[in-house]
Amino acid sequence: MADLSFNQALVHWDGHQGLPRFDTIEDKDFAPAFDAAIASHEAEIDAIAGNADEPTFENTVTALEIAGDELSRVSAIFWGKAGAHTNETIQALEREIAPKMSRHYSKIGMNDALFARIDALWDKRAGLDLTKEQERVLERHWKGFVRAGAKLPKAEQQRLADINEKLAGLGARFGQNVLGDEKSWSLKLTDEKDLEGLPAFLKDAMASAARDRGEDDSYLVTLSRSIIEPFLTFSTRRDLREQAFRAWAARGENGGETDNIGIVKETLALRSEKAKLLGYKDFAAFKLDNTMAKTADAVNGLLREVWNKARSKALEEEASLAGLVAEEGKNHAVMPWDWRHYAEKLRQRMFDFSESELKPYLQLEKVIDACFDVAGRLFGITATEVKGVAAYHPDVRFSRSAIRTVR
Repeated sequence: MADLSFNQALVHWDGHQGLPRFDTIEDKDFAPAFDAAIASHEAEIDAIAGNADEPTFENTVTALEIAGDELSRVSAIFWGKAGAHTNETIQALEREIAPKMSRHYSKIGMNDALFARIDALWDKRAGLDLTKEQERVLERHWKGFVRAGAKLPKAEQQRLADINEKLAGLGARFGQNVLGDEKSWSLKLTDEKDLEGLPAFLKDAMASAARDRGEDDSYLVTLSRSIIEPFLTFSTRRDLREQAFRAWAARGENGGETDNIGIVKETLALRSEKAKLLGYKDFAAFKLDNTMAKTADAVNGLLREVWNKARSKALEEEASLAGLVAEEGKNHAVMPWDWRHYAEKLRQRMFDFSESELKPYLQLEKVIDACFDVAGRLFGITATEVKGVAAYHPDVRFSRSAIRTVR
């Protein structure tokens, strides 16, 4: 990469076992790295498209497979952090980078000279003596270009590029809005009566969540799955379960800046327009065309078959749960905020099994040990933790692995 004015640790991974040196990477480094990596990828694409030699699998398809390594590396670090350890800086970058990446790949997909090379290989593929793997790779590239608008007139190509860019931005905003609602909502509990039915592990987690938000001497129900799901399972306070469930189900539709209703409507409209531009009846037909199912009818047929059986079992379970409600002298219907609670009671009755009794055996260290034990017995994989290696988060651990033959 010619541009060296950004943090090279994002593209040259020379840390432990060829991994990035995360301790040398800061959030502010991503924007210039993306700009440089995109420019580098564009230069590689131009070189492939402008190659004066007759197109071959090696100088076109293989070259495309190899191109963009720097961009892939920057993207891997950034999107990994955006998904697992985000913050306001990363989220702002995500809103900026998502549409920028869409523009970049739209430009590649609509490169006439590049598609002409791919199209020429596709037309004469039967005589190229390709392996089955190479044929599939060529097919994926050719279809990818067609689905990216390579065969459309220029005006429609530009509209498609605009739609893709808009959809990328909407997708980033949608996820961030859900996360925003998760972070902003909490239910503060201080009375012991509010904690009825809660096992010790859950109360500890809720107390820790409260301390993290400066709420000492209290307990917080948050929308983190590690708290909301066991709270809905064990809390005997139906009114509190309802509050928590409604907040959980309403993420992204609470009005204000984090509301996703408008985003969903716009996304659906743009997807429909995109599909029709590319010659498909609807977005489902476009999305499924390059999959095993192929058609929406095939998917719906499978879903209907599963749905009927699943619905029948759910109705049976609902009747059993309603029986437990009646045994307690209550006459309310089984609502969504009741389901986990009474399902746990039913499981205890039928199998003499309680999730709260199992929880102490599922401590993180024990789960990690068990995972590697299973991997060793099934696949011959052993792992030894390596201390002192910096990662993108203090909780991340590194290990050195080895594989032996399993007989």
